[in-house]
Amino acid sequence: MSTTQSDRLRGLVEPLVRAKDLDLEEIEVSRAGRRGLLRIVVDSDEGVELDACAELSRAISEKLDETDAMGEGEYVLEVSSPGADRPLTEHRHYVRATGRLVRLQLADEGELVARILAVDEDGLDLEVPGVKGRRPTTRRIGFADISKARVEIEFNRKDKKEEEA
Repeated sequence: MSTTQSDRLRGLVEPLVRAKDLDLEEIEVSRAGRRGLLRIVVDSDEGVELDACAELSRAISEKLDETDAMGEGEYVLEVSSPGADRPLTEHRHYVRATGRLVRLQLADEGELVARILAVDEDGLDLEVPGVKGRRPTTRRIGFADISKARVEIEFNRKDKKEEEA
């Protein structure tokens, strides 16, 4: 996708996303056979429900129909929330992952799997699970020391809503 098209799409879509109290995470245009594919990824601190994606999809579709931002050909529009395995790249991603287990690729020390306890402007406070019956330990990692990060999927983890009930 050209920068001009990307900027134009972002300009059209971002106000609609913000109006739904969501963050625009990604816009991707690609080809799917003869059709174009416009994939828009949105998120929020509370997550994104399917109904919100459907409402936003309708609003974006109407806006795009009023313009020629996608050109003359057919295209498919996908509006979704980020997948569970999406990389953590923005400060807000780490904040939203507080309490979750993450896999961090460190700039010089290899890999670390730990739970995010707190996030501030400089980095993360982590709980590193104990090995072989040992107690967990805490560790501080600065954002500058992280080269990649991703949430680890936990099948037996209690949801925040379950814990509050």
